Amino acid sequence: MGASGSVRDREARSLVAVERLKRRSDFRAAASGVRVSGGAFVVQARRRAEDGAVRVGFTVSKQVGNAVERNRVRRRLREIVRLSLAADAGRWRAGHDYVLIGRRAALAQSFGELVRELDATLSQIHAPERGATGGARRGPLHEAGSPSRLQKPRRSQTPRQQPPQQSPADQPRER
Repeated sequence: MGASGSVRDREARSLVAVERLKRRSDFRAAASGVRVSGGAFVVQARRRAEDGAVRVGFTVSKQVGNAVERNRVRRRLREIVRLSLAADAGRWRAGHDYVLIGRRAALAQSFGELVRELDATLSQIHAPERGATGGARRGPLHEAGSPSRLQKPRRSQTPRQQPPQQSPADQPRER
């Protein structure tokens, strides 16, 4: 029997069906879903065809740092997911895949900030106006009259300036 408040007791109270994403095809499928960026990580989410356990994957690129730093970021991400599941499992939807992509800022941010950032990104992912995760975007990407729609003059349309002609007096003399 474990002591009161032991790790085993805490994990038994927070059992939520969670699996790890391990195959590259699962990570690539999650990349086609909704993507929400935070300061310390990016969360990609996608609804699967079948209902089932929540599946979570973690990835940290070599741009973040050496192996020690990447593993530290990965451990911190795993821990905030574990705490988030224990505190409020309702934020995580069954039948969804989530991928957390770690950034270098995850090393410097406090642990409380990381947990709050994860909660904020999950609420953005599952916001009602977004619709189902993994769906196509609806509506125009740009509103009429936005700066991205303004026509910029092309080089071929602007008159080409010729360099000024040198007078015979300005030309170098041959010796």
